[in-house]
Amino acid sequence: MSVLIKNGNVVTAADNYVADVFIEGETVSAIGKDLNVEADETIDATGKLVFPGGIDPHVHLDLPFMGTFASDNYETGTKAALFGGTTSVIDYAIQSQGKSMHAALDEWHKKSDHNSFIDYSYHIAVTDLNPDSRREIKDLIKKEGITSFKVFMAYKGALMIDDEQMMSIMNEVREHGGLVAVHATNGDLIDYLVKKHRSEGKLSPLYHYLSQPEITESEASGRFVDLAYYTDVTALIVHLTCEGALNKVRMATQRNQKVFVETCIQYLLLDASLYEKEGFEGAKWVMSPPLRQKKDQDTLWAGLNQGLINLVSTDHCPFFMKQKRMGENDFTKIPNGAPGIEHRLELLYSEGVRKGRISINKFVEVTSTNAAKIFGMFPQKGTIAIGSDADIVIFDPDETHTISAETHHHNCDYSAYEGWEVTGKCKTVLVRGKVAIDKNEIKIEKGYGQFIKRGQSSKVI
Repeated sequence: MSVLIKNGNVVTAADNYVADVFIEGETVSAIGKDLNVEADETIDATGKLVFPGGIDPHVHLDLPFMGTFASDNYETGTKAALFGGTTSVIDYAIQSQGKSMHAALDEWHKKSDHNSFIDYSYHIAVTDLNPDSRREIKDLIKKEGITSFKVFMAYKGALMIDDEQMMSIMNEVREHGGLVAVHATNGDLIDYLVKKHRSEGKLSPLYHYLSQPEITESEASGRFVDLAYYTDVTALIVHLTCEGALNKVRMATQRNQKVFVETCIQYLLLDASLYEKEGFEGAKWVMSPPLRQKKDQDTLWAGLNQGLINLVSTDHCPFFMKQKRMGENDFTKIPNGAPGIEHRLELLYSEGVRKGRISINKFVEVTSTNAAKIFGMFPQKGTIAIGSDADIVIFDPDETHTISAETHHHNCDYSAYEGWEVTGKCKTVLVRGKVAIDKNEIKIEKGYGQFIKRGQSSKVI
């Protein structure tokens, strides 16, 4: 099967030009002006942007969490991703206490294999480090292509590890060419504030936010940065939200340290005033870390342009409102997470590129190319180049539409962006050379997505 995309404005992290793109099988085979080739299917992309399919490196699909499960599984979640131009995801396979990391990998394969519309990989979330699990790290990196390991500095009593365990993981992962990612918030301080607010009868969604002030994130981020500096491990702070935390990374550059940073689309666009909505409405945006202040949004946009922030993900972890209502009388029982996997590219283009906050090349860099480079998938993924997988979005930069739970494809009964009007629409999406979305219809079957065995990580992108 061959596809010719004609006359599109091809955009990568480095280039922006009008050309034809010829795809044979699953990969790009030629790029040029007025290509003289015979194709089984021709797509006229005149006036459209043609850029690499999005890579969302932070999602939670079919996740067991806080007494329930995320409402999107691999079938529904990757379908929603596809409608929004995301063609690859990296999920978190979470190790259970008393079980091995390989057991977590096997469990997540059962969730995803034969169910995903798009290509996928995993990070391993390490929750029980012992001599046996530590020895698994080399095999996971070298044989399984799982090269990134997440640690939690919060969720005390469940996922949180201490600094001694952190050092042990960092040293082992560094030795074998992997990356350590972190949920960087101070679990002890959060635990103290949660207990304080509950004892005072302060139980509304607002107190989820007030239990995780900026200092909990900036302190933990600084501590993680220092430990990464000492161990010399390739390091990533996920879902960074605030000025204080980013300043810890900024300070680290003064000693020539490189720390990768991910933020999420919600932290660029939404703020903590949403927690003050009447009744239980604020629960829709209960996530960890919580939304921050307007000044933090300004810092994050600047961080993208300064190269301090390398990735924009979603941390997609949706729940129905009936699930959220588990915490109607106690904010600590509200499942943490919100939907967003479908809207990342269109929101970032509309609010970022169209409004002059970032360039179109930066847009491609932080939604696709950097993820491919940081997580060992480049140039197979993350660019439009000869030999690369033909994961491609054909995008109308001028079409306006409104985000709503009535039209989105998330398995969730509300939208975190209800009523937002955005400019820019994914029109056609290809996954490994096959037209997957066209005219707002899905053209492939679940199970088309393949597991991505990733290469080693690097501090250089």
